[in-house]
Amino acid sequence: MTTETKAIGNKNEKTGFVVSIKMAKTIIVETTRRVQHPLYKRMINKRKKFYAHDEEGKAKLGDVVRIVECRPLSKLKRWTLQEVVRQAVQVTTDLSSIGIQTGPEKRVTNKQGKSKK
Repeated sequence: MTTETKAIGNKNEKTGFVVSIKMAKTIIVETTRRVQHPLYKRMINKRKKFYAHDEEGKAKLGDVVRIVECRPLSKLKRWTLQEVVRQAVQVTTDLSSIGIQTGPEKRVTNKQGKSKK
């Protein structure tokens, strides 16, 4: 995924992947860009993470989103979510939704009373 940077007036736009949604109203978006190494002249990928404000919680983990520069909202947040470009495939761990019955799991316990001498 390449970073697309456009100017809207004097506001920058970036496109990247959502890598974390663990905070309230905040997402972490990772953008990648390809640059040439100054010494070895090989193309390398550079990554950068941006904290973005997501008021409605629209973005999910793995989504491709577009963020726009804004005024500082906190110590690290300087971006807001503009739109979700592409939604990621959400994987479920609930096996009953696909017709697989699961039984009670056995728990292995370590007995404290016995010791080897």
